[in-house]
Amino acid sequence: MVTLLLCVAGSISHDKGSSLKPHVSGNWIHDWWFGIQLNPQFMGIDLKFFFVRAGMLGWLLINLSILAKSLQDSNLNRSMVLYQLYCTFYILDYFFYEEYMTSTWDIIAERLGFMLVFGDLLWIPFTFSIQGWWLLRNKVDLTTAAVVANCIVFLMGYRIFRGANRQKHVFKKNPKAPIWGKPPKVIGGKLLASGYWGIARHCNYLGDLLLALSFSLPCGISSPIPYFYPTYLLILLIWRERRDEARCAEKYKDIWAEYCKIVPWRILPYVY
Repeated sequence: MVTLLLCVAGSISHDKGSSLKPHVSGNWIHDWWFGIQLNPQFMGIDLKFFFVRAGMLGWLLINLSILAKSLQDSNLNRSMVLYQLYCTFYILDYFFYEEYMTSTWDIIAERLGFMLVFGDLLWIPFTFSIQGWWLLRNKVDLTTAAVVANCIVFLMGYRIFRGANRQKHVFKKNPKAPIWGKPPKVIGGKLLASGYWGIARHCNYLGDLLLALSFSLPCGISSPIPYFYPTYLLILLIWRERRDEARCAEKYKDIWAEYCKIVPWRILPYVY
């Protein structure tokens, strides 16, 4: 119902602003799935941010209920503690640095339709918590070495993910702000090619994938089920990266081609 209302409201809108301008393709299914408006509002509330917040809070509440059940059953172990710490930190960090979201693909390019609404309200809380549900039913005894390795993956992922998003956001606000203590390298006056963005064109995706992997590693390697989230995220981010590359090639043309020569790697340097 929500997505149908968004579709109808977008179709009849005559707003010319970048956030509310309707993008009607003529294909009803396409418009319903991908959305028509970029950042529609209701009573002054940005619906895209509202749905993301609801999904992240839902994920946190489900995880806390899993933790409560684990305590009730006297089944709390290092695997569950690691999973809960990583996810809780990640969710709270999202709210603390929510401003950085305004420079991400979801906000600047993805319109609000069924895909995002379903993803935010149902997919995020009920699938990103699969590892917790799995740990309730399966005991995993991690060695100290495994715990240390898991922590390293998490810290590396967080540093890359948060660092890359921060650099991009700061650059958009102040293109002359130094990056890693040096003046930023900018292609065509528009595209940042310094810091993480000089390593790979979507280096933030690499950080996000490492974080997703760290959420699953506490479950061990006895089953593929806990690795659904990082597997799904890998597919999603490659699809999103391809769409973003096509959008940037059309928008920046020769500048984008020059940027791709300087930064040849998409996500993982020397691999992809």
